[in-house]
Amino acid sequence: MVRLHVKRGGESEFLLEAPGSARLAELAPLVARIHNGRLKVQRLCSEMEELAEHGISLPYNMQGLTEEQIEELKLKDEWAEKCVPSGGSVFRKDEMGRRNGFAPNEKMQQVIKKTIEEAKALISKAGTEVIKESEAQLWWAGKQLEETKLLSDYVGKNEKTTIIVKIQKKGQGAPGREPVLSHEEQKEMMLYYHRKQEELKKLDEEDDDSFLSAEWADSHALKRQFHGVKDIKWGPR
Repeated sequence: MVRLHVKRGGESEFLLEAPGSARLAELAPLVARIHNGRLKVQRLCSEMEELAEHGISLPYNMQGLTEEQIEELKLKDEWAEKCVPSGGSVFRKDEMGRRNGFAPNEKMQQVIKKTIEEAKALISKAGTEVIKESEAQLWWAGKQLEETKLLSDYVGKNEKTTIIVKIQKKGQGAPGREPVLSHEEQKEMMLYYHRKQEELKKLDEEDDDSFLSAEWADSHALKRQFHGVKDIKWGPR
């Protein structure tokens, strides 16, 4: 199976495995379906957060109305008695007027919040734009993967390879290319050059001290020269 690392723009989204024999006319809509499904989960998480705080949504014709207006219009929330939170409810009025205010108890709130956290961890980079399956287009290595071809027409017969593909809408043109170096590789390279600069700086400082062993730096050399004792060597000839 070929592993597809799917990205939208520069953000990683998910991994998908597909055989090399997969037709791109079917693969591109599948990628779009997963992409859009992740967005749906994100929206559900947002609604669940509100559910935990203020209970279920009011009927559309009651949302945003005051209690007086609801009473005057003789409107009734038919779902209030049908959708009672498990374990009982705690009343928390929704100031926005979208929910009925009968929130689940503390224990059930914790269950909902834990579920939200787990779901969000799986879709941490889900993107924001829905892509119609009929408009989905895949790109790899700066090339558009044509719908009339197979995945193997591009990646060869190696079923154990991983490629980075980007999903685009038809007509949006080519997505930005992947950087030659990853973020981690860039950090390693910067660290390497920093170390080399420190080493070169240290060597330069050592070279600056080398003059201390030179003859002209000897404070007694001039005195010995005047006394005619310059270059005297001791010991047998």
